[in-house]
Amino acid sequence: MPYPQFSNFLGHAPLSALRTAARKGEFLVTAEVAPPKGTDPTHMLQMAQVLRGRVHSVNITDGSRAVMRMSSLVSAALLLQQGIEPIYQVACRDRNAIGLQADLLGAHALGIRNVLALTGDPVKAGDHPDAKAVFELESVRLLQMIGKLNGGMDWNDRTLTDGETDLFVGAAVDPQCGSWSGLQKRFERKVEAGAQFFQSQLITDFDRLEKFMSQIAANCGKPVLAGIFLLKSAKNARFINRAVPGVNIPEHIIDRLEKAADPLREGMLIAAEQVKLAKELCDGVHMMAVKREDLIPEILDLAGIKAIEKPLVEVVNV
Repeated sequence: MPYPQFSNFLGHAPLSALRTAARKGEFLVTAEVAPPKGTDPTHMLQMAQVLRGRVHSVNITDGSRAVMRMSSLVSAALLLQQGIEPIYQVACRDRNAIGLQADLLGAHALGIRNVLALTGDPVKAGDHPDAKAVFELESVRLLQMIGKLNGGMDWNDRTLTDGETDLFVGAAVDPQCGSWSGLQKRFERKVEAGAQFFQSQLITDFDRLEKFMSQIAANCGKPVLAGIFLLKSAKNARFINRAVPGVNIPEHIIDRLEKAADPLREGMLIAAEQVKLAKELCDGVHMMAVKREDLIPEILDLAGIKAIEKPLVEVVNV
């Protein structure tokens, strides 16, 4: 029997707004917020609160770029306490199969239902380059693991003691990947492994996105959300080109930012234009505005994306 203080959510988690909207075929909107590099979640929660009514769910990153931050599981639970539906990102870099399953079971017990399964960035890219990477699994096998948990079994095919999990699991995709055959193979493997939605890396080549949607993703039946990134300046764009593998922000965008009287405003206009392009090509957008998540609602307004009528979730007292 559940402990009394947990009886309000164990087995009675709020229905995922993201899953419901995906099933209805709605245009999906998600956004990304990073946990703090410290113990105070105030800023993270403030940035997530401004997204209320504008996104279906808020991604909580898990050691993005291999930079140590507060646990994504704890951060996702804190969002859920505030009535904000999280997408709990889980990377394979830092945990073995036991740790991954333990965290996924814990997430389910807390009422978290949306999960994004990731391999994780290389340790050498981050702020603890001498840390030991795990990588026992990668994203496809993590998807398979979550599928087993959803079927009531652990990774070694032993029955869970109290039934199956009910996790709505997504995966990352990079339509701008250099190898077209590699992109197709990887995407198909993730669909086969159980991915129910996809969030893309930062998109700048919308011709490539259109080709991906028409030739690879067209018949998979899974929503694809295009990654839209707020560029704050030409300097910011050049830094991303240097520091983020696989990203190539075109010179015409950098020139536009450099010539603008107000580069931040110009970046918002560029992002809004990209949201409009994505709306014609795919099933949603995943908004990324590092340290300026408060600008995402205005970008969506500029793009003509209406507010979401219902609140994200009811408050869960964890």
